[in-house]
Amino acid sequence: MALRIGLTGGIGSGKTTVSDRFASLGVEVIDADVIAHEVTRSGEPVVEQIAAVFGDEVLDAGGALDRAALRRLVFADPGKRRRLEAMLHPVIRERMEERARKARAPYCILSIPLLVESRNAARVDRVLVVDAPDAMRRRWIKARSALSDEEIDGIMQAQATRDERLEAADDVIVNDGSIEELHARVDALHRRYLAIAESNTAAER
Repeated sequence: MALRIGLTGGIGSGKTTVSDRFASLGVEVIDADVIAHEVTRSGEPVVEQIAAVFGDEVLDAGGALDRAALRRLVFADPGKRRRLEAMLHPVIRERMEERARKARAPYCILSIPLLVESRNAARVDRVLVVDAPDAMRRRWIKARSALSDEEIDGIMQAQATRDERLEAADDVIVNDGSIEELHARVDALHRRYLAIAESNTAAER
C-alpha cells in the first residue's frame, strides 16, 4: 500500500500550489475539494439529503449544490456547519479511501483542508501542514476570490488555529517567500517521502 501523506493548511496558505507541485513530480494527489465537487453534482444522493435539510435555495438552476449559497448559510451557524459536515464528510472520505487503496506509486498525497478539524489524521501516515503568515493569506484570498473581510474572518474562525495545525504536523512547509522557494521545499520533501516509502517497503519484505 502506498505511503499516505495528509496535506492540509488554512485557507489561503498555498495548499493548491503545493499539491500541484507534487503532481508535477508524478505524485498522485487525491484532493478532497475535487471529490467534494464530484459528490455535489446534480443527481448525487448526498445533494438530495442536503437539500432536504437546508432547503432548495442551496441548489443551483441545474440541481447541483450551490456552494457559495451553502457556505453563507452554514458558516454563520456552527450547528448547521456540523450537520452539513456529518452528511458530506463520510461520502468524501470513502471516495478518497477507495482511490488511495488503488494508488500504485510509492506514496500519494491526500489533500484535506479540514484534516485537523475533522480529526482524520489517523487515516494518513504523515501530516504535512502548509503554513503561511495570516497577512499573506488574506492578501492571496482577496486576489483570487470575491470574499469579504467578514467572510474570510468566518472561514478562518471555523478552521483550526495555526497552533493546532502545527501541533498535528509531522512535516511543515513554510510558504512565506517566492514560488521558486516553495517549489524547492516541496522537491526536498518529495525526496524524503520517496526514501521513507522505500524504507517502509524494505521493512515489510
